[in-house]
Amino acid sequence: MGPCEIDNLDTLRQHIRDFAQARAWERYHTPKNLAMALSVEAAELLEPFQWLTAEQSRQLSPAQHEAVRQEIADVLIYLTRLADLLDIDLLQAAADKLAINAVKYPIDKAHGNARKYSDFSND
Repeated sequence: MGPCEIDNLDTLRQHIRDFAQARAWERYHTPKNLAMALSVEAAELLEPFQWLTAEQSRQLSPAQHEAVRQEIADVLIYLTRLADLLDIDLLQAAADKLAINAVKYPIDKAHGNARKYSDFSND
């Protein structure tokens, strides 16, 4: 499978399914294994940023940018595959979580700070 046109999550999910099926990887793609692989890929995303200052992390070299791009792709692929196996609509889950976070982090308490919502009760 060469480069493919992917313009939405449904198409991405189907391409990932097809990729795994063509290689007979379904037996390895258990939720547990995919969650573990996702964690590994997320950790690999840290490597290009290791030892950079905050400002340097905003101004990556082309090679650093490509490394980050590829790790982000790996994270998205594993996340999409895991959600597919568990029948989770990623966009709906994200929308639902944003609504929950809007309640947990009201603008008047969360604006301009990085405190956890549980610390707001001390106000």
